[in-house]
Amino acid sequence: MTPPISMTNSNSFRLQGASNFRDVGGYTTQEGRRVKPGQVFRSDHLAGLTADDLQQVQRIGLTHSLDFRGTAECAATPYAIAGVQRVALSIEPSVIAKMQALMAQGIEPTTEETVELMRGTYRDFVNHNADTFGRFLKHLLAQSTPQVFHCTAGKDRTGFAAALLLSALGVDRATIEHDYLLTNQLYRRDPSMEGKGPAHVMKVLWQVQPAFLHSAFDAVDQQGGMQDYLHGPIGLNTQEVQGLRDWLLQA
Repeated sequence: MTPPISMTNSNSFRLQGASNFRDVGGYTTQEGRRVKPGQVFRSDHLAGLTADDLQQVQRIGLTHSLDFRGTAECAATPYAIAGVQRVALSIEPSVIAKMQALMAQGIEPTTEETVELMRGTYRDFVNHNADTFGRFLKHLLAQSTPQVFHCTAGKDRTGFAAALLLSALGVDRATIEHDYLLTNQLYRRDPSMEGKGPAHVMKVLWQVQPAFLHSAFDAVDQQGGMQDYLHGPIGLNTQEVQGLRDWLLQA
């Protein structure tokens, strides 16, 4: 009999080479239904998985990894997992470029200015990256097999993707925010991947705050609310949203 996979902090996995790998399942929707565990997972990048980690991950039965990292990120930390197809859903980390441009000009942003840059990033997810996030949801539905989605830290692009998926399934925003903020407990920062900058700036960039997610939700609400956003810019029709619920919600 296969031993259970060790878990802690909600649905997170104890892995040596990934610190923010967790099951999106287990949450309850506003209608009282439970999101099925063991189907969709979120993570930070998967390039550091050990042999033992790979054994644990492969026991899940993953078929695809949906990778939101940009071109340079993928080149810096490539990975391959036997039996798992990587799907590129590239969203470049624009906030890093903006920060580097400011620093090159000798401008050191304050904590508040850095927070506002991050809030702008989340508004961009909603307003400029809807097509990519739509492809993410459509890919999940098309496969209906265990899949993982991730970026580098599993916090921003991944965090918004998780928020979209859980919203489509009918999970309330307070619960979604809880899942989002778990990153601050789970993600192990890696200075070699973060670049250089003032400590107060790096702290903002490599953690999550409710204000970031709220900015995304505010941008969604400005477009008529989540259902209008899912059916409009995201590009899901009624049958596709229902298909996600049929697959991922327990009866």
